[in-house]
Amino acid sequence: MLRLERQFGLRGVVLQWFSSYLLDRTFQVVFGGSTSSVVIIVCSLAQGSVLGPRLFILYKADLADVAAAHDVNIQPYADDTQLYLQCQRRDMTTTIQRLEICISEVGHWMAANRLKLNVDKTELLWAGSKYGSTSLVGSGPPLRLGDETITASNHARLISVTISSDLSTDKHVSHTSSACFYWLRRIRRIRHSLDTDSAKTLVHAFVSSLLCVEAAQINKLVWIGPV
Repeated sequence: MLRLERQFGLRGVVLQWFSSYLLDRTFQVVFGGSTSSVVIIVCSLAQGSVLGPRLFILYKADLADVAAAHDVNIQPYADDTQLYLQCQRRDMTTTIQRLEICISEVGHWMAANRLKLNVDKTELLWAGSKYGSTSLVGSGPPLRLGDETITASNHARLISVTISSDLSTDKHVSHTSSACFYWLRRIRRIRHSLDTDSAKTLVHAFVSSLLCVEAAQINKLVWIGPV
């Protein structure tokens, strides 16, 4: 609550609204006719809530200051955060060292704020244009986080979109196409049992909706900016 008040300027009734929403929450599980004891929630947010993602973004807003202190670009989206730098090929070693120091500071901040840096889900991508340069896969230095070493991969997930090292979305398009054809083949097997309207409903539900979601994700990625 102090962060909402001091950093974001919430006062009076508005701050009281958030206080009543966040404080004195409890958790209980009912399963098979049995009920667990009541657990008092001292931190975190209600799962699936409308305010949850927004409040989490406010909670970790200080990460931008940590990245800025190391002159590293940051792009957070909900609980995913991307750190990225631009450099020449000859500066790759010093660049990865700067990134390692920044991520170490991010880890310290997260530990102090009851969060955890998930090294197992951390990915490293050396990206460059496929025109005028050779592939960067395997040629860039790895990222060392404590005892873990993260080697560069050919592609990485960025806001649900797969980006390749040549900054293309070919792998993502291929995966989306495969998923669409999978559902079309499934619908084809039962097409003889469906009328036209029912077939259209299934296509819209499993194919068209998937394409719309993927298009929205790519548009969001373009709007956010370069990798």
